[in-house]
Amino acid sequence: MPIHTSFVVERPYEEIEIGETASVTKMISETDIVNFAGIIGDFNPLHVNPEYAKTTMFGERIAHGMLTAAFISTLIGCCLPGVNGLYLSQEVKFVRPVKIGDTITVLGTVIEKNDVKRRVTIQTVIKNQREEVVVDGKAVVMCMKKEQ
Repeated sequence: MPIHTSFVVERPYEEIEIGETASVTKMISETDIVNFAGIIGDFNPLHVNPEYAKTTMFGERIAHGMLTAAFISTLIGCCLPGVNGLYLSQEVKFVRPVKIGDTITVLGTVIEKNDVKRRVTIQTVIKNQREEVVVDGKAVVMCMKKEQ
């Protein structure tokens, strides 16, 4: 399933307002989990072995937490602030597991601006299709100026 973003933008820092929001939605597939495991080398059986995962508290395979959180980068790079955003830091708290077939929505809300450093702080929340928070956090992003 493709990633659904609100839009892909390129906006100057000055146009970004405290309180504005953007979102990204993605259904997490088995292919996503297997590909992510291959890319980063994390083959923990909780993610890739259904028989092992049945014996855990989750009862089934779950997505890597960082796979889920990685979609915050999509939000920042495509939507808020967009192509001029340089991701500087991320606080992340994993609240609930994401399972194969879950649809996650990443919501970003601008909560602070630093005009001197051209930085925005974005509250980042990821929810599943049941509106349950699965990841909570905060990102700091610098808005780069275009070279003239």
